[in-house]
Amino acid sequence: MSNSKKDNKEVFSKVNINWFPGHMAKAIRQIEEDLKLVDIVIELLDARIPISSHNPDLNNILKKLSKPKKRIIVLNKSDLSDKKENEKWVKHFKSQGITAVITDANSGNGINECLRHIEKEMQEEIEKINSKGRIGRKIRAMIVGIPNVGKSSFINRIAKRTSAEVGNKPGVTKTKQWIRINDNIELLDTPGILWPKFDSEEIGLNLSYIGTIKDDILDKVEISYRLLEYLLENYRKNVCERYDFNIDEIDNILNRSENDEYGETYNNVYDIMLMIGKKRGALISGGNIDEEKTARLILDDFRSGKLGKITLEKSK
Repeated sequence: MSNSKKDNKEVFSKVNINWFPGHMAKAIRQIEEDLKLVDIVIELLDARIPISSHNPDLNNILKKLSKPKKRIIVLNKSDLSDKKENEKWVKHFKSQGITAVITDANSGNGINECLRHIEKEMQEEIEKINSKGRIGRKIRAMIVGIPNVGKSSFINRIAKRTSAEVGNKPGVTKTKQWIRINDNIELLDTPGILWPKFDSEEIGLNLSYIGTIKDDILDKVEISYRLLEYLLENYRKNVCERYDFNIDEIDNILNRSENDEYGETYNNVYDIMLMIGKKRGALISGGNIDEEKTARLILDDFRSGKLGKITLEKSK
């Protein structure tokens, strides 16, 4: 990375992210086949990025089915997202005729509500099945979700036991298995899948921020810079509280003239990034800032919730 602030600004202007391991294509084909076996689809989204964590291939797959499937959206990891935005997203999906439930699989919040909605969505269908003499037929549900939205934790919580085997990389949760949830519901788990091409740079960035796209194939400094840029615009108070900044000082840095007295272009966000590194002792020889360590620190603080409850995609 160049030492010039101007060069840094140009470097960070565009980040190219694309990732589709071969096993993902196999997982998509498996889901297409398994959908024929279920009554209802539960799609897990990350509440911080409900649009970016939705797999558009799922819509295409569902449209191909001869018989429509019921569907529920689960906005998971709500403990890390903005509460007001969570409620807005529920209303957004409701306006599209889709039931959405807010959950935190780690604590169990929202899990019972999710179960109630599954049974409610399927009530009419089950009554029809019972009227034909098939008493005791369980609701068959499928859970789908891209990597790192908390799918395994959700399954473990909803089944009240350790059920999901977690692989060490996206798309390898495990082979197909049915999980008994209660007397009325059984669940078919699926591997986490991404899709071949992101529709926009923003989607790729959002997935990088939450860790869906693994850090070892990304430039962490660029990703951290872009995240900090968003946070300073939308959650500036959170940044100041976490890193013990005076908010007036940060406001002045962000609002100062674009060029200094020597004509050099300021990169205000990058300057604040270096200030964070200095405050946290991320230093290398000569007293310079360790950019990599600073980047990891910012990303870890966001992912762990230490920067507060943050939503990266706002409902319109």
